[in-house]
Amino acid sequence: MNEVLQAIRERRSCRSYKPDMIPAEVIAQICEAGTYAATGMNFQSPVIIAVTNKALRDRLAVQNAAIMGKDADFDPFYGAPVVLIVLADKSRPTHVYDGSLVMGNLMLAAHTLGIGSCWIHRAKEEFESEEGKALLQELGIEGDYEGIGHCILGYPAADPRPAAPRKENYIYHLD
Repeated sequence: MNEVLQAIRERRSCRSYKPDMIPAEVIAQICEAGTYAATGMNFQSPVIIAVTNKALRDRLAVQNAAIMGKDADFDPFYGAPVVLIVLADKSRPTHVYDGSLVMGNLMLAAHTLGIGSCWIHRAKEEFESEEGKALLQELGIEGDYEGIGHCILGYPAADPRPAAPRKENYIYHLD
């Protein structure tokens, strides 16, 4: 089987991570894969913020947990040491789709490099908040961006579960 198709079939979301940091060059490879996602008219509306600083990662986790209605000690990032935040320029009508494709590329690339990943929601709410807007300003990121997702990364603490069977009628063939 083609290695890309095999990777697509094998990739699973990881929800338990070892605390070990991923090497910077591996994170860079994963981020680069995100930059090659298809985007509407090749406008490349998304940006990726790679968070490896533990204090910032933990600050994001507290804010994300609050949006969920959870206590500050709840970790919505499942212990993953790296968070890749995908934002996309709201002025582009395809920004949500563009950012979603970036997220897919990030997760698939991570899998091929032996890194676990999971898409964590609430980035939209996070970066629409005053705290999220202030964070972007602190980081020097200017523009009118919508949070698309957090792609958490780390070394899996357990083996992935096998794929669930695909539902019936997932594909309709029309001749």
